[in-house]
Amino acid sequence: MDPAVCTGKACIRRLRFPVARLLGLLAAGETHESILNDYPYLKREDIDEALRYAAFLAEDIAVDLSSPADQK
Repeated sequence: MDPAVCTGKACIRRLRFPVARLLGLLAAGETHESILNDYPYLKREDIDEALRYAAFLAEDIAVDLSSPADQK
């Protein structure tokens, strides 16, 4: 992360391609192959690293996603 690049958001190899964008593509159902075809400057290892980064962040914080109605 660099405050001068993408407002300090985590990016893939300083490419100005936010990790969040890559994770969003995966969450939307894009395949590794389609992402690599659409963004030829990305590598398969970039996707793997983004997923590892997301897993690391998920270990840190617990978020209750249930609605108040679910808690009754």
